[in-house]
This record gives sequence, C-alpha cells and structure tokens, in this order.
Amino acid sequence: DIFTAVGWLPAGKKMNSIEEVHRIARAQCIIALWSTVPGYWFTVALVDRIGRVTIQLIGFFFMTVFMLALAIPCNHWRGTKCGDSFCGGNHTAFVALYALTFFFANFGPNSTTFIIPAELFPARVHSTCHGVSAAAGKAGAIVGTFGFLYAAQSTHISEVEHGYHKGIGVKNSLLVLGITNALGFIFTFLIPETMGRSLEDISGENNDQEQ
Repeated sequence: DIFTAVGWLPAGKKMNSIEEVHRIARAQCIIALWSTVPGYWFTVALVDRIGRVTIQLIGFFFMTVFMLALAIPCNHWRGTKCGDSFCGGNHTAFVALYALTFFFANFGPNSTTFIIPAELFPARVHSTCHGVSAAAGKAGAIVGTFGFLYAAQSTHISEVEHGYHKGIGVKNSLLVLGITNALGFIFTFLIPETMGRSLEDISGENNDQEQ
C-alpha cells in the first residue's frame, strides 16, 4: 500500500483488519473528495470550451510533473526507516502531490479516454473500435494496479512484504509511472480534436460524398 510505503499509515501488522480497512478507506476518501471528484467537475465544465485533446494533454503533463516530483526526492517525502515505519519526512506533502496526480488523471485521460473514442471512430466500425479502446484502457488499469503493487516492493529482501518478491522500490516505480505519463503526453498529439465536429466530418465521409 502506497500510504504505508511512505509512512502515512502504520504497517498492516500493527493494526487489526478492521482498523486497517478503516484507515485505508479514510485515506482514499480524502483523496477522492479533494482530488478525484473535483477533477471530473473541471472536465465537465471545460470539455466543450478548451477541447478533449487539450484536457488530455494538460492531464498527462501535470501527472508527469507530479510523479517526478514525488519520485526524485522520494526519500525527502518519506523520511528515514525506523523499524516498521518512517521517521521525519513530509508525509502530508507527499499525499497532497499524490492526490494532485488523481486530480489531473480525471481532469485528463481518465475522462477523455471515454469521450474521444465515442466521437472519433467512423459509424461502420464505431462499436468495435470503441470496445477495443475501452478494453485496452481496462487492461492498462489492471497492469498498472497490480504491476505497481509488485514493483513497489523493497529492493531489500528483509523489507519485502510476505507473499511478494523483491521489487524496484517505490521511488523507481514512481519514475516508471512518470515516464509512462510522458509517453501518453507525446502520443496524444496523434489524436485529432473532436470538439464541435460531426462524426461524418471526423471520419472523412463528407469528403467522400463531395467527390
């Protein structure tokens, strides 16, 4: 769990199951209320003003910035290891930056990847391509969730949680996520803007009819 890894929550073995669920749920609720949900509000308010591609670019850009801001000085945010927890550091600032990545995920690709496929693909292959796009997004979410869980394990075997193998550590895992977001930013330039355009215009069907 990322909150335990940075010292914001105690290790699981220091809590009973009810307390652990309560603390994790509370942390996730705080992030949802202050970042995830407002991110959707901003998308709804601005998607028809600045465009889908612009929102996706903004999201990927700031997700990259905040992931790198978390990863590069990770030891500063986390502090030093003290038994099963961490001493010093700035856990509140880490969680705030972490929450901002969720804000820009929802004011960004987590919203636009639902909108753009619905408007982009030609009518004759619309359902198939939209389904493939949605499936690819869900596959990426699964790989990211479980991949981070395993990759974020400590590089020292004595600190690895029971049932896991050695990973690359939280810092390197966040660097990988930052690089992935940067690639998403670059590839977004290949996507045409769909705001204010009809499906026939985007697919080129109007040009075919004129010819």
